[in-house]
Amino acid sequence: MNNSKSYDVIIVGAGSVGVPAAYYLAKSGYKVLVLDMLASHGQGSNKHAIGGVRATHTNLAKIYISRKSIEILSNWEAEHGDDIEWRSGGYSFVAYDEPTKDSLNEIVAFQQNLNININIKWLERDDMLALVPDLNPNGLLGGTYAPEDGYASPLKVNYSFYRLAVEAGATFQFGEKVIAINKSGNGVESVVTSKGNYPCKYIIDAAGSWSAKLAEMVGVKVPVRPDAHEAGITESVAPMFDPMIIDLRAHPGSSNFYFYQHTSGKIIFCVTPSPSIYGFYDDDTSGFLPHAAQRLIETMPRLANIRVRRTWRGTYPMTPDGNPIMGELENVPGYILATGACGQGFMLGAGMGWYLTGLINKTLTEEQKVSLHSIRLNRDYSSAEKLM
Repeated sequence: MNNSKSYDVIIVGAGSVGVPAAYYLAKSGYKVLVLDMLASHGQGSNKHAIGGVRATHTNLAKIYISRKSIEILSNWEAEHGDDIEWRSGGYSFVAYDEPTKDSLNEIVAFQQNLNININIKWLERDDMLALVPDLNPNGLLGGTYAPEDGYASPLKVNYSFYRLAVEAGATFQFGEKVIAINKSGNGVESVVTSKGNYPCKYIIDAAGSWSAKLAEMVGVKVPVRPDAHEAGITESVAPMFDPMIIDLRAHPGSSNFYFYQHTSGKIIFCVTPSPSIYGFYDDDTSGFLPHAAQRLIETMPRLANIRVRRTWRGTYPMTPDGNPIMGELENVPGYILATGACGQGFMLGAGMGWYLTGLINKTLTEEQKVSLHSIRLNRDYSSAEKLM
């Protein structure tokens, strides 16, 4: 169990958050080790993600982090030469009833009043149909439109970050489960795995749905638990629409439905189950496709005869208020949480990696520190994110 190697930062979890963090930290000169119990990077929740990235939120920290993700991913191919299938197709939340319309207009006003140049607006019915002609017009009142939001390939993004992190000097060790964390009065000391004991200055808990179990090793309770969600993908069809569409109407069995058309022409779709299905479930079910197909046809009737190619299931690391948990623990110096993204780990991952580096090297602005304060562990969880 003895291992003479020591690291500045050990990241537990080689997923949507951990791999970008490894890249930015290694690039900044830190000696970084990434540990994951699975066989390779991106094998947890990352490979189940559908790829959407939006800055349309009601939590300030999520807005800042997502905007950073959009900045990073939209410029990725130009800066690094890797095609990650980024497309600035935008996001649209559609309204089919007055309460939803009123709520969405309040959120648009909130974001516009932040004075951080968020490009979002409300489109009335006819303008919404001009943007997405195949939306169901019956009862449609309009929707939001944020054209700078977009989507990319979670697998390609994760691989590109991984490749660059290794080039920058980060070490990745797979098939290695953390079994203990040593700490002292001065904070964390080392991470113990099935294969070694690794001294370090910082530990980043980026283990997603598994992060609560990791935090228990330092005596901290983290309110994150896995919530099973399913998604599907269709055959390719001719280009029909650009933005990700989110229908917030609740149906028996689901609280909302969202889908977009990939650059290949395939439609990728997902529902948020209601009630939530908590647990580490990753087998797809027989009930998902009939329910999701009904919602897809209801929102865009033209897709009634499209053929579905595959469905899959993964977990969201959920928090009570729908917002992530990020920051250094007050009672365990050196232990940093970067978890609880609530199914938005890919969306937030690139930005969180950048922010985590700023947190460790103390280069965050006061404004950025204030925004992150809202997603600290010890917060009031009663104010929930309105756009899950």
